[in-house]
Amino acid sequence: MLLNVHQLTAGYGGEAVIKDISLAVKEHEIFGIIGPNGSGKSTLLKCMYRGLPAESGAIEVEGRPLSAFSNKELAKRIAVLPQHTETTFSYTARQVVELGRYPHQGGWFNNAKAEDKRIVDEAMQETKVEAFADLPMETLSGGEKQRVLLARALAQEPQILLLDEPTNHLDISHQMNLLNTLREWTSSKKITVVAILHDLNMAAMFCDRLMLLHEGQDTGTGKPGAVLKKDKIEQVYSASVQRKSHPAVPSPLITLTPEPGPGMDEAAIDRMEVERSADLVKITSGDYWKTFSSSIIGEGFGWHKVFVNRHVALDYNIDDARQEYIDYMKQKKIDPDEAVGMMTAARLENGRDTRRTIEGADVWVMATAGVSNALDASRAYEQHVPMEIGTINIWIFIDGRLPEAAFAQVMMTATEAKTRALLDRDIKDVVSGTMATGTSTDSLMVAATQKGMHHPYGGTATVLGRHVAKAVYDSVYNALEK
Repeated sequence: MLLNVHQLTAGYGGEAVIKDISLAVKEHEIFGIIGPNGSGKSTLLKCMYRGLPAESGAIEVEGRPLSAFSNKELAKRIAVLPQHTETTFSYTARQVVELGRYPHQGGWFNNAKAEDKRIVDEAMQETKVEAFADLPMETLSGGEKQRVLLARALAQEPQILLLDEPTNHLDISHQMNLLNTLREWTSSKKITVVAILHDLNMAAMFCDRLMLLHEGQDTGTGKPGAVLKKDKIEQVYSASVQRKSHPAVPSPLITLTPEPGPGMDEAAIDRMEVERSADLVKITSGDYWKTFSSSIIGEGFGWHKVFVNRHVALDYNIDDARQEYIDYMKQKKIDPDEAVGMMTAARLENGRDTRRTIEGADVWVMATAGVSNALDASRAYEQHVPMEIGTINIWIFIDGRLPEAAFAQVMMTATEAKTRALLDRDIKDVVSGTMATGTSTDSLMVAATQKGMHHPYGGTATVLGRHVAKAVYDSVYNALEK
């Protein structure tokens, strides 16, 4: 291991802030230190560069005790970007970066070599600070100063880079640029990074391993997915959180959960307003519902409060149907960002709905059904002709709390119930003549208040699943009545 900490205890004025900390940092990794304010993160980092003496324990770099290095020897191996740094003199940005070359020179007054100039130039380019190279540091913004100090640390050509909240003064774009750069440096420059980070999601995305500190003690060290457990985060940070998977990268995603607002006596489904016309059915809620949908507007997971099922002609054929639907919503004074939108050629007045409030489950299902392009999913590969708009659209509203897995389970349950209704109505695939399982353009939405009763699962073995299945079956079966 490049950096080893053994049973370290340290603090101020005889009072220990960190207690019995041990860790081993591997070469070329990004090791993140996280934890609430006052947990000892900065104290631990200071000990790593001899900014604070240890009360007990030991720190080793390359197998040698930290105390065995001269200041210059240590500076060749470790560069530091502390949380608060003030420049006493009126240095320009370039002069500050040049200070990073001091450990590699014979003394303060040695002339800089061509190699030093090249390294300084490269460090400034890497951190994008060339534009204000000749400006005094006191004229720079907090984020610009942070980047200059990072360039200085890079100019030291260290093996280990210690960073105390390096993203503190940076906007989102520069935070991402900085962390992407650090990750690239671990490969291209063979640098090992130890960083204190406040943003748990940034830490999860960019760090190879994390240490979670709480009240000066290590409460967990390992890969981000192993450290950032919901229960542990709630305990350490005294906050209610949700942990999901990041939608784009293999990383946990932590979100805060506010305390619920005041409840209402009337059921959430009863408070919804329904507007019906020949060209649309619109349901409006005063509250946002968490939705999981295959709709054209509001697809995937989201939070919505307006639900639109729009009637279109059988010959509807638009190149950009999504944009056309957005324009339609705006004409109707509907905010597309707050809406789930489906479309169908079925007559909306033939739609049916079913409400079931049994065994603690409160479920409301609305369905419209057109089967002019009914098909057997197992024979869909045989169909090579353009399909007419038929569409079975199903909305499922649940007054309760569901984990994301339950949304998917409810969707599966609903699909099975819909298929049973088609079989019982003897709906055939228009091409193969076999029993239809749906249409080629079906849409389905599951919406939950995320309040009240908790439903951990949504399959047919559960109370919720059984009532969803019955409500979907009845709604689709009745909507198919000839």
